[in-house]
Amino acid sequence: MKNLLLSLFCFVMQLALAGCLTSIDAGAQELSISTNVADYASSGAANIEASYGFARHWTLTSAVRYDPLGSDRQRSLSLGGRYWPWHIYSGWWLSGKMQYQEFRSAVSADGPASEGDRYGAGLAGGYARMLSKHLNVDLGIGLWGGYVTYTTYACPVCGRITGSGGRGFVLPNDIILALSYIF
Repeated sequence: MKNLLLSLFCFVMQLALAGCLTSIDAGAQELSISTNVADYASSGAANIEASYGFARHWTLTSAVRYDPLGSDRQRSLSLGGRYWPWHIYSGWWLSGKMQYQEFRSAVSADGPASEGDRYGAGLAGGYARMLSKHLNVDLGIGLWGGYVTYTTYACPVCGRITGSGGRGFVLPNDIILALSYIF
């Protein structure tokens, strides 16, 4: 419950920050809000990313992802940056980020289950296509790696621990088909 409240607090703070920044006259289109449509299509995960352009080629990004449904429930928070060789919010981009993810997975109600935390860093690349002055579509793909701590259970209901530990990991992280609104 504590982690859920933390995730909700971070999400609300991100929306509040975006609201404050949009009230500032951003004539150079420095702020964007986007959502990854691929996350909604694949798992129903709610997500939002806010970006702030602080230089001609650089944006600072912050994202929240929450997937309360399905067999692999997770909450993610990330903070990173994107490099745009031509100009922010247009053309090719490369990104790096730090990410935290809390997960809980269960194949079935009477099968094995696991839960834990992942900490790591990720790299991604993609292309942003301008559809209009304020609307973009982003395509991209990324990987992330780091360290995971986990506990496995005999079943999600019984709570009998069958193992726990930690190990390194490398996972595909981002399949991006995002719509972005640029202020």
